[in-house]
Amino acid sequence: QCVFTTHTPVPAGHDKFPMDLAGRVLGERRASLARETFGWDQELNLTHLALIVSHYVNGVAKKHGEVSRNMFSEQRIDAITNGVHAATWMSPPFQRLFDRYVSDWREDNFGLRAALEIPRDQIWEAHRESKGELVRYVNRTANAGMDLDYLTIGFARRATAYKRPDLLFSDLDRLRQIASRVGPLQIVYSGKAHPHDQNGKEIIQRIFAARDALRGQVNLVYLQNYDLELGRLMTSGVDVWLNTPQPPMEASGTSGMKAALNGVPSLSVLDGWWIEGCIEGVTGWAIGTAGAEGDARDAESLYQKLEETILPNFYGDSSRFVEVMCHAIALNGAFFNTQRMIQQYVVKAYF
Repeated sequence: QCVFTTHTPVPAGHDKFPMDLAGRVLGERRASLARETFGWDQELNLTHLALIVSHYVNGVAKKHGEVSRNMFSEQRIDAITNGVHAATWMSPPFQRLFDRYVSDWREDNFGLRAALEIPRDQIWEAHRESKGELVRYVNRTANAGMDLDYLTIGFARRATAYKRPDLLFSDLDRLRQIASRVGPLQIVYSGKAHPHDQNGKEIIQRIFAARDALRGQVNLVYLQNYDLELGRLMTSGVDVWLNTPQPPMEASGTSGMKAALNGVPSLSVLDGWWIEGCIEGVTGWAIGTAGAEGDARDAESLYQKLEETILPNFYGDSSRFVEVMCHAIALNGAFFNTQRMIQQYVVKAYF
């Protein structure tokens, strides 16, 4: 009678316990976990246990479903791509805008497709209002001196190696050159490392070192105490949302979905949900191509997109940039939400 959603290909996300520990905890119940049925041998594998006793199993994006089927080849594993709750993650300025044009968007998120019919200056004004809230918060809490008119990149998630938070800082000279030649650039980071993740902590230290090295040329701030409220400020207040996971380790990712609801396009590696959500130059931009290309090639692709497409559009052909914002809402915001996700669970899993 179970439905099981597997959430990550990362080994740490699949709990395994030694046989002696499981025996001490389970006591007499241990005998009921037949080895051939539940994988009880030298260890108790809880993912394998969940797979065996569930009538429906799914990954959290189409690519993740494929990765999971390769990990557990003996199992039937479907895919239902994650979604985010629109009314929670859409900023107040955009909520008011959609209340004016699509009165029932909260009950019917598919109505967000109407973003394509909203005057572009009103989309831009709602974004500027949301961005102003973030800029004021950053300047108040971090004394960062950020400018409302500068292109602002956002990155916020758990600091861990496979998410490659420091990929943007692979070549600081290149970043300085882009900012000086094409247009000013400011960057807002946040996120915590797991207490036992030493690599994650060292990544944060490297980003702080990059902040100091870029001072005066590229404005970088790392916000402390990352939580839901700060996440809302960032996903609605930046101009571009950055995501740089090491494929195929990103099961889904949802921060870019939250950004899309606010007209913030993603610049992201093609992994997780972004494989489904990316229409190049329409809903955002891809870093590299599908599959693992390596840090150096992904970093080069990231810099190239910033230098040749994103910054020139933002500072030059701003109408093109706003078109991408509108399509981010109309195509990604209208689809990658909990309304669609729950409907798929009802049809595929529950009934």
